[in-house]
Amino acid sequence: MSQVIHPTAIIEKGAVLEDNVQVGPYCVIGSKVTLKEGTRLQSHVVVKGRTEIGKSNIIFPFASLGQDSPDRKYKGEDASLVIGDNNDIREYVTMHIGTGEGRGETRVGSHNLFMALSHVAHDCIIGDHCIFANGANLAGHVEVNDHAILGGLSGIHQHVRIGSYAIIGGHSGVDKDVPPYANVSGKRARLGGLNLVGLRRRGVDRSIIKALQQAYNHLFDESVESFSNRVESLANQENTSEVLELLNFVQNAQRGITRKE
Repeated sequence: MSQVIHPTAIIEKGAVLEDNVQVGPYCVIGSKVTLKEGTRLQSHVVVKGRTEIGKSNIIFPFASLGQDSPDRKYKGEDASLVIGDNNDIREYVTMHIGTGEGRGETRVGSHNLFMALSHVAHDCIIGDHCIFANGANLAGHVEVNDHAILGGLSGIHQHVRIGSYAIIGGHSGVDKDVPPYANVSGKRARLGGLNLVGLRRRGVDRSIIKALQQAYNHLFDESVESFSNRVESLANQENTSEVLELLNFVQNAQRGITRKE
């Protein structure tokens, strides 16, 4: 199948469209854009800037991808947005390019779902198989690891990291790092425990879930010694790879870790 370009679409000279790309009515494609094989833009989609969109993505009406960052420090540097393969990008989703003072690149992985009105700001890094519910918003420089779920209308503070398999409750404001496998929620998000439902749905072995539960109980028991001592004592034990991932995450936190009340 060759390209299908609606006659009302505007494609600027220099844009690269690979085989089987479909561009629907009233889309606008900038001169530095690359659309890879099988990607479909339904209608009224705007893709600007130095933006590369991978294979077999579907982009719904009124999404805007690759616009300049509104960060006041951005002065027109040559930055980019890179999106992987097989993402569903729903209505009114916005994703901005990076900035010169950041990574210079906003990067989105593959097999993600971005529901309507979700936003990925400048210099963010998104992994694979993540779900952004309606109105989930990232500030700049946020990192979201694989299989994370962000609830509707959640807001993530700049420079925060969201660990793999974590789930953020709807309407939550997150201003500290969220550990892998965690369940957090609240106006100022607080740790609710392990994301047991998500782990079971993913078919994680019971022995791994048990090890993670024990590690969480140990790390976040505020009644026992200091947090740094709890981290150190857990690190001195024989641990699964999942617990080691958790330990590495908390040991490298720059904004602090989301805790219990």
